[in-house]
Amino acid sequence: MQQYIIGNWKMNGTKAEAQKLATGFLSRIQKANRPLPHIVLCPSYPYLVPVIEILKDSPIEVGGQDAHFEKSGAFTGDVSVTQLADVGCKYVIVGHSERRHYHQESSSIIRKKIEASMKLGLRPILCIGESIEERKAGKALNVVASQLISDLPDSFTPHDLLIAYEPLWAIGSGHVPTLEEVEEIMGLMKHELSARISGSALVPTLYGGSVNAQNAPDLLALPHVDGLLVGGVSLKLDEFWEVINASQR
Repeated sequence: MQQYIIGNWKMNGTKAEAQKLATGFLSRIQKANRPLPHIVLCPSYPYLVPVIEILKDSPIEVGGQDAHFEKSGAFTGDVSVTQLADVGCKYVIVGHSERRHYHQESSSIIRKKIEASMKLGLRPILCIGESIEERKAGKALNVVASQLISDLPDSFTPHDLLIAYEPLWAIGSGHVPTLEEVEEIMGLMKHELSARISGSALVPTLYGGSVNAQNAPDLLALPHVDGLLVGGVSLKLDEFWEVINASQR
């Protein structure tokens, strides 16, 4: 499986900075002399269209950081999956821990977002992961398995979505699970998916949480890691390009 490197820019940057980053990545892509992974950039809402315009003739795709499951309506401040698809997005992050925490998003809401995205041909990137308290209590495997059961729709195909394991305690902290801990969770995810659908090995499973150029090669070499969801480093052109070049396939 071709690996995925996804950059989540979160609520950062200006329009000029977003355009500069997109132009920089485009230039690197055009000069690349090796096969590259799938690359997806997820800017803030106001910068989606400018970034999409810059990257429209390139292999780099663009995604939203979240979306409402309703097509339209009186939902002040929200952006719908319909609107993301309309401007040219191909992916959307769903269930990120920052959304679950700051916006109290439940599994039922996350499931609706996934279903709405798939209906429009957007590929949701479902984020799951345990807290530090759950990890210390030895509940990490149970928490991740439970999230897979509660967040995923009843029916989907291997090509409908991606799943990213992001332990809450690793996001932006500089702390990363051991390679053994990551592989244990990723293996569990593949196992749980195999009980849900045929061809489950084709569902891309990603790791996210304090990813950088130093740890990316080892993470991407793990058997069940099909890519990385990258936060702050994706705002740094040179270092993010190093992460991209660390892809194994």
